[in-house]
Amino acid sequence: MTTEPRVLMFPPLDSATAAAHLRAELALEVDPDDLVRDLTSGTQQEYMIVETRAPEAFASARIPGAINLPYREMTPESVRELDRDLVYVCYCESIHCNAATKGALKLAELGFKVKRLSGGITAWQAAGYPVDRDASVPATAPTATPRCAC
Repeated sequence: MTTEPRVLMFPPLDSATAAAHLRAELALEVDPDDLVRDLTSGTQQEYMIVETRAPEAFASARIPGAINLPYREMTPESVRELDRDLVYVCYCESIHCNAATKGALKLAELGFKVKRLSGGITAWQAAGYPVDRDASVPATAPTATPRCAC
């Protein structure tokens, strides 16, 4: 009995359609490596990093230079002071959390340009990149595995 490979159960798209889809995907996402390279080289002037989880999560572990704007609190009033010329790179805990997607959606609906950080702060830390945290968070606080906290 011959069975069709599961991978090919749905035929691949033609190359032009696939390229358009993948280009659109990359227009909406950035990975931790590209982000840290920009931060290290100082070439992130055209975007702002946004932590979309609750303030407690932001206090315990955040990407250096990020601002905290919990997606649940995004309103026209709360984003009034944001620069509309910048791109806002939203992140949350991990692929198991969708606070970054919800935050990016809200910002996009409010007229901002957005991207999302693939894998969130969990992927950032797994790659060994540094995090900042509030001085009030004890040095022994677990920051290697942040919780969703959204």
